[in-house]
Amino acid sequence: MAKHPSTDPKAPAAPRPAEPATQAFNAAFAETLNFDDVQDFDDARRGFVGTLADGVIKTKRGSVVWDLKAYDFLDADAPPDTVNPSLWRMAKLNMINGLFKVTDRVYQIRGLDLANMTIIEGDSGLIIIDPLTTAEVAAAGLALYRQHRGDRPVRVVMYSHSHVDHYGGVKGVIDAADVAAGRVAVIAPDGFMEAVGGENVLAGNAMTRRAQFQFGGLLPKGPRGQVDAGLGKVTARGRVTLIAPSQLIVEPTERHVIDGIDMLFQLAPDSEAPAEMHMFMPALGVLNMAENATHNLHNFCPLRGAVVRDPRLWSHYLAEAIDMFGAGSEILIGQHHWPTWGQQRIVDYLAKQRDLYKFIHDQSVRLMNHGLRPAEIAEKLDLPPELAQEWSVRGYYGTVSHNSKAVYQRYLSWYDGNPANLHPLPPRDAARRTIDYMGGADAVVARARSDFAEGDYRWVAQVVSQLVYADPGHGDGRALLADAFEQLGYQAESATWRNAYLYGAHELRNGVADLPIRSILSPDLLDAVTTAMLFDFMAVRLDADKINGHAFVSNWLFTDSDEAIVLRLENSALSHGASGPSSEATVSLSLTRSDLVALTIDRNGLSAALDEGRIEAEGDVSAVEALMGMLDDFPFMFDVVTSAT
Repeated sequence: MAKHPSTDPKAPAAPRPAEPATQAFNAAFAETLNFDDVQDFDDARRGFVGTLADGVIKTKRGSVVWDLKAYDFLDADAPPDTVNPSLWRMAKLNMINGLFKVTDRVYQIRGLDLANMTIIEGDSGLIIIDPLTTAEVAAAGLALYRQHRGDRPVRVVMYSHSHVDHYGGVKGVIDAADVAAGRVAVIAPDGFMEAVGGENVLAGNAMTRRAQFQFGGLLPKGPRGQVDAGLGKVTARGRVTLIAPSQLIVEPTERHVIDGIDMLFQLAPDSEAPAEMHMFMPALGVLNMAENATHNLHNFCPLRGAVVRDPRLWSHYLAEAIDMFGAGSEILIGQHHWPTWGQQRIVDYLAKQRDLYKFIHDQSVRLMNHGLRPAEIAEKLDLPPELAQEWSVRGYYGTVSHNSKAVYQRYLSWYDGNPANLHPLPPRDAARRTIDYMGGADAVVARARSDFAEGDYRWVAQVVSQLVYADPGHGDGRALLADAFEQLGYQAESATWRNAYLYGAHELRNGVADLPIRSILSPDLLDAVTTAMLFDFMAVRLDADKINGHAFVSNWLFTDSDEAIVLRLENSALSHGASGPSSEATVSLSLTRSDLVALTIDRNGLSAALDEGRIEAEGDVSAVEALMGMLDDFPFMFDVVTSAT
């Protein structure tokens, strides 16, 4: 892995100030929006009950998992010239934190994680919607509620959708044994576990690394660093947990009385998440739109990566929600940001969200059908004035630019139709030849410095990135690229773009962080996903270069789940089926799912498990031992802004 720190890693290179072009850009940007409109601030503060005394949450061992004191710099009224003024406004809104009363029986914990935790007072206890990202912050949020409202038991947990900031803290509010015994219910939309496994297991390593750029969690907090993440401040640290649902909402709409609360559910699959649902409580007049209507433009494909979402369906579900629930809604809440009060305001807000996603989808497809390529569509497409002036659709998280590219990808794939782009050279080879064509690295740096002085940061970043790919150790090139990234970050209205640019600059100056080696897969997550998903993860770890013609069939017999899985290595592909056991197998293993989870985390543990009798084998176990040796261990801190050496 390439590590080219330009200074002692104990003393990271300091960010640079805003250049005159950036100062002018941000000053001009401030004139384009109505900063006198403070309705969002009134709504965000409404119903405040109390918050943490110091804004800090720690583990039992004293490690900090949440720290709002780091954002004290946001107390300043005027934005610094290193932060887009619109993003500064959103960053201040996302600092309004604590326990809030939405209406009778409905409370929210906001600002103690990226997401909100909604708490509904049922007849016999609490209904918790989305227990945040980690157990520590969820427990702190519930403790804050109980401090002000009393020690009521949790009867139900609901996951509104399948993203980790909406389920990862579940063991901070309930115990798995209570769910298994039927004392607590866990309710989720249909397809929840499959969606969790697909995003967090199979592609989890790459997504987690890329998320460092999206959320900026490793950046210093400050006017020249991380200020926000768009949906909230940042993702909380701590222990990610999961308890599988005990009840699924499977019909497009369902109605249930849950601990005395009449609730209507609307499924919205393949919208903001593969599995997502809205909830309406008619007696309370409260509509919960999960993450499909937040106070910003969301992502069709986040910078961390994901299967591209369907904005056409997303818009349809919003329209459907207006039709089904709009007339009876007096308060709209979401699992991010603050509520909206008033029936007409709610309908207007949802209508703009509906039209926002439909506009970007339809116009991207229209331009695509005119033959425009992704970058051309992104450059041409702007929101219409009637949407662009609305704070609730600004691009703090998603942007029109990268969302339009996602629409293109959804319909036409990565290939733009130009045969020159069908089989290009790999990035590093192409970069080396390009830099040679330009007259060499020093000539490129000289010309790029001139463009930098003119404020042409996009072009400098594009060109000098080629130089750094060609020669990752070129100090002047790395420094200039970092400077260009930094100015682009200072200008960005999108929190995720800012974080990506600034973290890119940070790694160019200081090298890739040397983090402790750890599995990014939570044991709770692996315990909760299906056995089939565990074998799918084994299959994507199979290193084809190590197979060397091996082929075998094995039976995996699970003593605790009564599953019989046939695992087959053939034609250099690992496949599995639940039709076992097979008479073709040369070995049969008897084990528990926990044993398979342990092997997933530590593939070298097979011998010990066999020696200790935790896994029993009948037949020739050498094939399975060979398989364990063929599995890849993924490096977490791989190169992103430079090429590997």
